[in-house]
Amino acid sequence: MSPDPRGTARDVQRPPAEVRFAEELAALRESDDAPRPPGWRLSLRAALRFVAGDPDTGVSRKFVGDRSLVERALVALATNRGLMLVGEPGTAKSLLSELIAAAVSGDSTLVVQGGAATTEDQIKYSWNYALLVSEGPSERSLVPAPVLRGMREGRLVRFEEITRCPLEVQDSLLSLLSERVVTIPELPGEAGLAFAAHGFNVIATANTRDRGVNEMSAALKRRFNFETVFPIADRDTETALVEAEASALLRASGVALAPDPDVIEVLVTTFRELRAGADGGPGGPGGGSDRMNAVMSTAEAVAVAHAVGVRGWFLRGEPGDASDLVTCLAGTAAKDSPEDLARLRRYLEQRAARRTGAAWRDLYAARHLLAG
Repeated sequence: MSPDPRGTARDVQRPPAEVRFAEELAALRESDDAPRPPGWRLSLRAALRFVAGDPDTGVSRKFVGDRSLVERALVALATNRGLMLVGEPGTAKSLLSELIAAAVSGDSTLVVQGGAATTEDQIKYSWNYALLVSEGPSERSLVPAPVLRGMREGRLVRFEEITRCPLEVQDSLLSLLSERVVTIPELPGEAGLAFAAHGFNVIATANTRDRGVNEMSAALKRRFNFETVFPIADRDTETALVEAEASALLRASGVALAPDPDVIEVLVTTFRELRAGADGGPGGPGGGSDRMNAVMSTAEAVAVAHAVGVRGWFLRGEPGDASDLVTCLAGTAAKDSPEDLARLRRYLEQRAARRTGAAWRDLYAARHLLAG
């Protein structure tokens, strides 16, 4: 038997959710006696427990967000309407779609990554041209893409960044979402019709910052239920999530030390205040100016915490400190925007200077490391 191409939790950088949480999924399937929608691997109740967590049964919480959002998402997918997750970048839309696909289909790897270069072939099907030339169009020469596979196998398909795709590519979803069939005109008779098996549906994601790039048509919007994924509201919850995710990433990167909790607290507070526009200038809460143009999401905070730990461990054998934080912030918070760099510098000069605690003092003392 050939090895599973999805790997195991130990031999690939990021195994899919169905591999990372294989034991939980197996336990849920074994104990799941609730009614299931046709084609689903778990009932809606068990899928909700898998995604949102259930302390009573030892199922970990994987999506830190509104439980009712997960409920509505699952209900939408149990109908013949697709699910559209929208929100700011870094609000775990992709993670939520992955977890739902793993729970419902046992496979989260049927993914279309949207972009300017995405074509209809990458959504539906293409051909093995060597076989096509030698044998003509046939099942052997057909190369199914994620949507065709999902329809045939009765699985969820994830369509990431759908509004980054050209409009004609988006509109290729119209007939298959309404008629639930893909037509393959090159194949004769019934072979040229691929009808959707029970369990097939589409989860799409879109960033609100991309709104207007390739705005979805009204016809396509009608085929989706829209749900907005908001940033984490509670600071303590976000801090705990950043620390846990950064710790896992650091272990995978070969870092032997856990992140410094004080540095994590400073990092999350800085992100939340810059996200809201509290950077010490005029106009914001408590004297803060307008918010950053850069994405100051929880996912970006995790990436910075990861970089801080890697920098501290591999350069000095330490968990990373405020000087590493300033250095790593420049590439994430400022990026290539002079205005954001000025906001970040003003935050370090004015806001951080008024905070108490050793980590905040170190952050203020390291402000000169901010490039530019």
